[in-house]
Amino acid sequence: AEWGLAMRVENTPQYPYAISLGALPERYEYLAYEVGKRTGLDLKAAGIHYNLAPLADINNNPNNPVIGYRSFGQNKERVSNFELEYLKGLNEVGILGCLKHFPGHGNTSVDSHLGLPILEETLEELMQNELVPFIKGIENHVDSIMIGHLAVPALNEGKNTSATLSKNVIENLLRKQLGYDGLIISDALNMHSVSKLYETKGQLEWEAFNAGNDVLCFSENISEGIQAILNNATPERIEESFNRLWKCKQKTGILEGNIAPQGVFDYEATSILNRLIADKSTTKIKDNNSSLHLFEAKNNNKLAKLSLYKDTDNIFFKSLNLVLPSKKFALEKADDKAILQLKEDLKNYDTVLVTLFVPKAKPLNNFDIDDSVIAFLGELFTSKKCVLYNFGNPYALQVIPNLKSTIGIIQVYQDFREFQESAARQLLRNSRCRGELPVVI
Repeated sequence: AEWGLAMRVENTPQYPYAISLGALPERYEYLAYEVGKRTGLDLKAAGIHYNLAPLADINNNPNNPVIGYRSFGQNKERVSNFELEYLKGLNEVGILGCLKHFPGHGNTSVDSHLGLPILEETLEELMQNELVPFIKGIENHVDSIMIGHLAVPALNEGKNTSATLSKNVIENLLRKQLGYDGLIISDALNMHSVSKLYETKGQLEWEAFNAGNDVLCFSENISEGIQAILNNATPERIEESFNRLWKCKQKTGILEGNIAPQGVFDYEATSILNRLIADKSTTKIKDNNSSLHLFEAKNNNKLAKLSLYKDTDNIFFKSLNLVLPSKKFALEKADDKAILQLKEDLKNYDTVLVTLFVPKAKPLNNFDIDDSVIAFLGELFTSKKCVLYNFGNPYALQVIPNLKSTIGIIQVYQDFREFQESAARQLLRNSRCRGELPVVI
């Protein structure tokens, strides 16, 4: 439940992605604590006691296909601060947390659901960067750590062994060198980076347990795995994992029968929190008096509003209607005929307020922004005075050409109602944006 229970269960409260929280200025880091706390209460309301979140990964590779928006950013200190706040919030309401994906999945360009990412860093380099948030978590008694499906040859005598199956990574580095004695859970064993390694059913489960994992996540061969562990493991080793699990169950009160769902979802509290985060995270990337240009164009009947991948009835446009009325256009899906018509429609306007509602948070296929839309934007930015509001993953800006030709770029990290309303208030008041880009673009 990284961004709330809604990550896995529909029609439940949703909070901003980690990258949105990472844009908060330092004095508002406490809002990550509030997200952790509210997420914890929502989990409790559903009868869940363990959240496999947050990420401790430092996203220092802009082409990372799977971490990206799920990381707090690329600064090790800030990632450490945000993760600790989030964990504190979870623990405050009796929910276990988990840092992932050890030893750091940020600097990879392979999706571990599909293949095995390889980290080329030495141990010394990892200690200076990737491992810092995990070390901070260990110092603050994090409940559990998840091992990522990624190979670090420098820690495995040059071999490309997944960390989840490596005693060197789990027993030597995490347990002995970093002194961690909490619960260790593997990443999902059905992921293709490891799921096809062994023909014999149960062997993968045994190898993962033998490497030092206490909990095996998403095993596809449960009964065979249990049998393989019973056949090969010492009673002492099984007892070690059992004791760590027992300690976690004690902490959450499960052993005293605290298993029934408690409370209800508080959507109003969710909305208030999301609005606060929206107000403090919106980031001004570029601004050449863009608000002034928009109002001047409106007064001269030369302003058009253009919505990409949402209709003109969106909340952002509705919130602007009264004070900044103008002709509105929308392109909800790529269509050569529609784009030609749009070019024709915009001929009479010299200033365009463009809102891009990024279709997907992951970078696959350019975040699902169609090639024809990318080409259209590149042309539009050089032929009109454009102000771009990007609702979604900031990395999406990397696929759009001629951004330098715009007169303004505002980064809004989510398309929630609260974020759209906040962005409209910022534009109409020409107020300062407090957010900072948590990644380099």
